[in-house]
Amino acid sequence: MRADSALRELRRGLALAASGELGAIRAYLGHRQALPRGADRQLIVRILKDEILHRRLVIGMLRGLGGRLDPSAERRLTVVGGTIALFCRVGGWFLPMVGAARLECDNLVEYEILARLAWWAGERDLIEPLLHLAEVEWDHELWLRERAQTHRLWRLVPHWPRARPRESLRADFEAFLKRPTTVRRRFSLLVR
Repeated sequence: MRADSALRELRRGLALAASGELGAIRAYLGHRQALPRGADRQLIVRILKDEILHRRLVIGMLRGLGGRLDPSAERRLTVVGGTIALFCRVGGWFLPMVGAARLECDNLVEYEILARLAWWAGERDLIEPLLHLAEVEWDHELWLRERAQTHRLWRLVPHWPRARPRESLRADFEAFLKRPTTVRRRFSLLVR
C-alpha cells in the first residue's frame, strides 16, 4: 500500500470516526436520560464520557494530518444519534443496550484498521492512541453485551460474534507488523 493512499484513507477514516463518535454521543445522551438512576445509568455515563474524549482525540489526529470533518457525515450521524436517542425514550433499556453493544463491536475494528493505515501512512505516533481507542471500544462492547445478556429477550435477538480477547488487539497488530498486508477501510452503511 502506498503511503499517500494510506494517508488519504486514514484522513477519511478519522473524519468518519469523529462523526460516528458525535452520533454515539447524541445516542448515549438519550440513553442516559431514558434510564433511572442506578448502575445502568452510571455505565452509560461512563461510556458517554469516553465517547466525548474519543471525539476530541480523533478530531485532533485528523487536524494534525491536515484533514477536516465531513459536514455531510456530521449531519447524517447527528440525525442517526438523535433518532437513537428518541428511540431510547420509548424502547426501554434492552434494545438500545443491544444496539450500542453491536455498534461498539464495529468501532473497535474500525480503530484497528485506522492503526494499520497510520502505519502504512508513516504516521507512527498515531498507532498507540488508535489501538488504545480500540481497546476502550472493546471494553464498551463487553459491558453493554454483558448487561443486555441479563434480559429475558436476549435469546431472541440476533447475535454477533463475540469480540476476540482484548489482548489479541495488540498481538494482531504485532503480527501485522511482521507481515504487513494492504488495508481497506470498512464502509459503514450509515455513511458512504
